[in-house]
Amino acid sequence: MNRDIIADILTSIRNADMNRKETIRIASTNITEKIIKILLREGFIENVRKHRENNKYFLVLTLRHRRNKKESYRTILNLKRISRPGLRIYSNYQQIPRILGGMGIVIISTSRGIMTDREARLARIGGEILCYIW
Repeated sequence: MNRDIIADILTSIRNADMNRKETIRIASTNITEKIIKILLREGFIENVRKHRENNKYFLVLTLRHRRNKKESYRTILNLKRISRPGLRIYSNYQQIPRILGGMGIVIISTSRGIMTDREARLARIGGEILCYIW
C-alpha cells in the first residue's frame, strides 16, 4: 500500500500549526522539496533547511506564527488536499480556481513541474490540482 506523501506533508504542517510548534521535520523527496519551496516563496513558512540523519534526508521547516500571545490563537495556515490517489482532479488553465479572490494559492502538478496557479495561468498550461493553501 502506497502512502500519500503530499497529504502527509499537509497534515504534519496543519497539526504543527494548530499546536503552535515552531519547527517540524518531514521526509525529503523531490515532490516535498518543490512544494516546500513554493510555500517558502509565497510566505507561508519562514525558513527551510535540509538535515541528514543516518543516510536519510529531512527538511526542517520553521513555521510562521502570530507574535501577539494575548489574543486567542487562530491558525494562519489553511491547507486542503484536492487531488488524491483514489480520485485525481485535473483542470485546464482557464478553469483553475481562485482561492479567496487570489489571496490563497493552488499548487498544480503540470508537465513543466509543480507550480502555483498564477504561474500556470501565465504559462497557459493546466494539470493536476494538488492542494489549496490560504
